[in-house]
Amino acid sequence: MKTIALIQNDPQLKPYEHTILRRLEKAEIKELDFTDYKKTLTDIANNHLYYGLHKVGRTWILREWAPNATAIYLIGDFNNWQKTPEYQLKAIENGNWEIELSSTKLHHGDLYKLLIEWEGGSGERIPAYCRRVVQDEKSKIFSAQVWSPEVYKWKNKQPKKVENPFIYEAHIGMGTEECKVGSFVEFKNNVLPHIAELGYNVLQLMAIQEHPYYGSFGYQVSNFFAVSSRFGTPEELKELIDEAHRLGIAVIMDVVHSHAVNNELEGLSKLDGTEDLYFHNGPRGQHPAWNSRCFDYGKDEVITFLLSNLKYWLDEFKFDGFRFDGVTSMMYYDHGLGRDFTNYNFYYDGNQDDDAITYLILANKLIHQTNTNALSIAEDVSGMPGLAMPFKDGGVGFDYRMSMGVADYWIKIIKEKKDENWHVGDLFYELTNKRKDEKTISYAECHDQAMVGDQTIIFRLIGEEMYTAMNVFQPNLIVERGMALHKMIRLLSASTAGNGYLTFMGNEFGHPEWIDFPREGNKWSYHYARRQWSLMSDANLRYHFLNAFDESMINLLKTEKIYQQPCFAIAQNISDQVLAFKRNELLFVFNFNPTKSFADYGILIDAGSYHIVLNSDSAVFDGQNRIDDQMEYFTQPANDKAYLHLYLPARSVIVLKRKK
Repeated sequence: MKTIALIQNDPQLKPYEHTILRRLEKAEIKELDFTDYKKTLTDIANNHLYYGLHKVGRTWILREWAPNATAIYLIGDFNNWQKTPEYQLKAIENGNWEIELSSTKLHHGDLYKLLIEWEGGSGERIPAYCRRVVQDEKSKIFSAQVWSPEVYKWKNKQPKKVENPFIYEAHIGMGTEECKVGSFVEFKNNVLPHIAELGYNVLQLMAIQEHPYYGSFGYQVSNFFAVSSRFGTPEELKELIDEAHRLGIAVIMDVVHSHAVNNELEGLSKLDGTEDLYFHNGPRGQHPAWNSRCFDYGKDEVITFLLSNLKYWLDEFKFDGFRFDGVTSMMYYDHGLGRDFTNYNFYYDGNQDDDAITYLILANKLIHQTNTNALSIAEDVSGMPGLAMPFKDGGVGFDYRMSMGVADYWIKIIKEKKDENWHVGDLFYELTNKRKDEKTISYAECHDQAMVGDQTIIFRLIGEEMYTAMNVFQPNLIVERGMALHKMIRLLSASTAGNGYLTFMGNEFGHPEWIDFPREGNKWSYHYARRQWSLMSDANLRYHFLNAFDESMINLLKTEKIYQQPCFAIAQNISDQVLAFKRNELLFVFNFNPTKSFADYGILIDAGSYHIVLNSDSAVFDGQNRIDDQMEYFTQPANDKAYLHLYLPARSVIVLKRKK
């Protein structure tokens, strides 16, 4: 038997070969079972076309899966929210219920719910496949809404597959500076042009699926097929995606299939009165850390629900892929809580939910069958081998995994070590230590590092001086240090990334404060649930310098296609705190020394002449302008080697390119 590539690449996995092969076989059998040996997953993942409310000619048809129900009634504006025989669903096969109504009985904009009865109880529920859910401003009650507008006509083609993603992670509601919930229209008009100007080629949208609690950041989903109405209509989301495509930006969705909100009135929990319709029964069905419901990935109905959900977002909204949230929580019975995953046994010791891993394999197959250009990215802290490898090679099939340890490392080093103790060898190792057989995306910080109780990198570096000393007229050593390190940290994270880079909205210009959504504890304030774009556009403040650096950094790395080649270390001088490495055609030279600048610093490199293509110390980036960016540098021979002699100012980085 031929050894799969996953084990060929990493012989330390050989003792676990049986477990790895068993998982692959289980996924293959499940796929064949679903597809009846002759179809594809994209052929069968169409539950969203059967269930839910649909208008077919002059008839409305609504179907729901509720095997424990004894009776179901459609209630709403049209019958004064009372159960009546005219609006009673009839039971059909396999626990399904159905009703057909004349087109005159329901109208666009009508509110409705299902009144589901079961032995010993009843409850109002929102259909599982509902595509539109709205909240009443006064009562705060969520209801399904009949949604039947004119079919949206797409104007632009979807981008080709993005080989090296530069991802701009964003939250629609936070996209405005006003103390309110921002809209799709405002984001399209005001934020999207900014993203395009910066050079990012992928927009990652958070909180798109409907969620009852705004402060959950979209991670407590109630209605998996509904666009969050607090941001606008489905058509307005389509317009945003369409415009992004015109600008050459792919749009991926932060999809939550790892758990669901506990709420019964808004979500899937106890939809037909049973605990285990979509979720596990008992304690296993409750997430111990998130107070939410855990899907039972062993049930075919759950897998087809989730697969259909992916296809729906790909087909209906032309999303270009997904970032899967909470993959670690899905893959382990204990959700990975309290584990540090220090050896391979943690991935194969029986604590793994093979049903969840099977679902993830099928999900990735479906995504790439539906759109061959689509991206799939895993958020996983465990580091399970093969997560971002093709199924044929023994992997789960994600295109990329997030390098989550990079951001954690930056927090640790900023908090625990003085500048003069930063070890450039450790820095380079931590930022480049990735599995060579998997594609990864790095980031210095995402939304996680800015949540209330935490701090952004810029705030950790500058602190309260952010409020008093960010003006351009007043020199300040603390601000000077923070600005310099902010640029260096971001460039080092991006330039050493495996295959892509991510930033969270606002961090490109050093947004000064944390994120805190309206809640009782802050008197329902929106002050920290917004982005203060005016700081970036104010020429009297320093934020625009960081934004300019981010724009130059992204466009340089993208234009030079640096991710086509791995990093090659040239110098790791611990005592000097100088780090130099080459990647593709670029030479990166970092001087992390807080006090020492070096003249004629020798870097062993290919012979030739070099010119600076990016300089963090430039005045255009609020640097001290200690280097002439127009100068041409020539190597000098020494004992059959070539040295490039450079002036390296303290706390700065220069990027050079050899002239051909």
